[in-house]
Amino acid sequence: MRYKHLFFDLDHTLWDFEKNSSESLEEIFHSLMLIQYGVSSIDAFIGSFLRINTELWNAFDTGKLHHTYIRENRFKLVFEDIGATCPPNHSEISETYLRTLPDKKHLLEGALDLLNYAFSAGYRMHIITNGFNDVQARKIASSEISHFFENIVTFESANAKKPDPRIFAYALEVANALPEESIMIGDNWIADILGAKQFGMDTVYYNPAGLQFDEAPTYDIRRLEELMLIL
Repeated sequence: MRYKHLFFDLDHTLWDFEKNSSESLEEIFHSLMLIQYGVSSIDAFIGSFLRINTELWNAFDTGKLHHTYIRENRFKLVFEDIGATCPPNHSEISETYLRTLPDKKHLLEGALDLLNYAFSAGYRMHIITNGFNDVQARKIASSEISHFFENIVTFESANAKKPDPRIFAYALEVANALPEESIMIGDNWIADILGAKQFGMDTVYYNPAGLQFDEAPTYDIRRLEELMLIL
């Protein structure tokens, strides 16, 4: 085994954020009767949220926003984006979303097969995520993958977020791992791949869209099952 430790990102890499968010948002649309505020299209509501949420988390990853801004403002921005009236309880909508989302259990295609394969092969597996402790723990429990991972490192536990080298240093310290025996698997080019690469780790870029950059990861895969051919 070239590697002993596999460090995974969670959202968009193993846990199907888009599908789980879409289900949660559809439930919110109906339960909170958002049509009364001018949200006439579920698809527009979901599409706007996924785009704006991605933009906000990208800004968070690059240090341009604090995470509380995302929680407090993303639904307000969504209502503005789709031309609907922002309800006075938009913070309640955010809290409902945060209560609903982590209980969803959908994994990306191939994720469970990959985890079973790596676990059976004896790899030691860990999570490095820029998400919140409570939310990420519930996602992992809901999707029934907790038993695969020895450590769940969040930006809260590490007091740093990807791509900051401190979160990778912290993750390797708690795993008792060396950079040369570790590999980072993730979908975010800046946070996961450049962050780990600059720290001295090999990387697997989960890249279903086939994006191209000036630098290259150690491995570039379109489907999660391809990782089984690398390990």
